Amino acid sequence: MDIIVLRPGTSEEALKHLIKKLESKGLSANVSRGTERTIVGVIGDTSKVTEEEEDAIRVMTGVEEVMRIIKPYKLASREFKSDNTVIDVNGRIIGGKKIQVIAGPCSVENKEMMISIAGEVKKAGASFIRGGAYKPRTSPYAFQGLGEEGLKYLADAREETGLPIVTEIMDPRDLDVMLKYADIIQIGARNMQNFRLLLEVGSVNKPVLLKRGLSSTIKEWLMSAEYIMSRGNHQVILCERGIRTFETATRNTLDLSAVPVLKQLTHLPVVVDPSHGVGKWDLVAPMSKAAVAAGADGLLIEVHPNPEDAMSDGEQSLKPDDFYKLMQEMRPIAEAVGREI
Repeated sequence: MDIIVLRPGTSEEALKHLIKKLESKGLSANVSRGTERTIVGVIGDTSKVTEEEEDAIRVMTGVEEVMRIIKPYKLASREFKSDNTVIDVNGRIIGGKKIQVIAGPCSVENKEMMISIAGEVKKAGASFIRGGAYKPRTSPYAFQGLGEEGLKYLADAREETGLPIVTEIMDPRDLDVMLKYADIIQIGARNMQNFRLLLEVGSVNKPVLLKRGLSSTIKEWLMSAEYIMSRGNHQVILCERGIRTFETATRNTLDLSAVPVLKQLTHLPVVVDPSHGVGKWDLVAPMSKAAVAAGADGLLIEVHPNPEDAMSDGEQSLKPDDFYKLMQEMRPIAEAVGREI
């Protein structure tokens, strides 16, 4: 008993009675109201519900059908919600016809550069600005980001250009300051299974961009999304950024097959990060085009005015002119698959 489908016109009183019944069994309910049906997702260990108890739910007022979901991720599954989830971020729709492009430097370095690059990517057609204020690095001696000062520079760039901010959180203790500045909170690959962090961002009303872990399966990735959604935040965006394989020709192996697979398994929007996926700037353009053709709802692309002087990931960053060219080249591909950029 994982999903309860209610009949059209079921009263609020009947719904409240059903929820109270579930709570009496130690379960909770997540209500999704569609245009024709209201679906109640049952949260908790439903394996303990007996057949007799399930039959009692079936005969309650307003209940049309009771179903079990075999997949361990319930709220993220297509069974729970057949329609694609669309997320509205300041009027920019992620998961709709338009493929949203998030662009900017790997790290926020200074105010002037941040405002300048925000203007460049907006002129090229990007819808969001990205930049890391808190940087998880392999080496503790590498540049770790500017912290809240970097977030302020991102806010300055947003004020100047109107582009919403996507930036990464690393520590639950930084959530309050992150909420002051970010429009989308990014969970990086290294934190995909930081369950405490996932639960914390699940408790706030802010879109979350969840990157795939370095060596994580699609199932594990969706289970991490489930952690966020289980706390009530259903504004989750999945981001394929490459996985670690035996191949050394590229930084990671960009798994573009994950895009159509996810489209079958989940209703959540899917974006692709080709910059981290390949780690080489000259490969970013072809993989971006391939991601559009594969059905991605968005792209996350690193852009820097002087990649050779970048404080992190310069080797995978496009210069503004190259980014502008790529945006132009992707438009006919998007049109060919019924989308737009």
